[in-house]
Amino acid sequence: MALLVRVADCVPVLLADVDAGVVGAAHAGREGVRAGVVPAVVASMRSLGAGEVRAWIGPHVCGRCYEVPAAMRDELADRIPVAGATTSWGTPSLDLGAAVGAQLAETGVERVDHLDLCTMERDDLWSHRRDAAAAGRLAGVVQVVA
Repeated sequence: MALLVRVADCVPVLLADVDAGVVGAAHAGREGVRAGVVPAVVASMRSLGAGEVRAWIGPHVCGRCYEVPAAMRDELADRIPVAGATTSWGTPSLDLGAAVGAQLAETGVERVDHLDLCTMERDDLWSHRRDAAAAGRLAGVVQVVA
């Protein structure tokens, strides 16, 4: 079985417990991070027998580029302090990658590989915020291999 997640600025999260043969994938945008989609996937994996879960956080818009209204930033940062950030030009922003990393740590996921690549800063990555309707999607795939 293979799972796929598609994004164009949101945070793609792939998860696996190779020994248990359990995988998970999450599309973690602002609302998904707020709603706890990543901890829910980890909990579901654990209910299926996953123990030592490894996670990969893929390319996404970074806190230097993800400008949001101050109230929106503050609302999420009240729940997950590392989510609060400031853009490189000094306006309120969110660091969803850091927020996902914190959520993974809270669920006991110790092995996290974070591809620190910003979709807005790199022309070789799709970005909905940068390219609007012309943006394609990035895909992450995780698979159990028998």
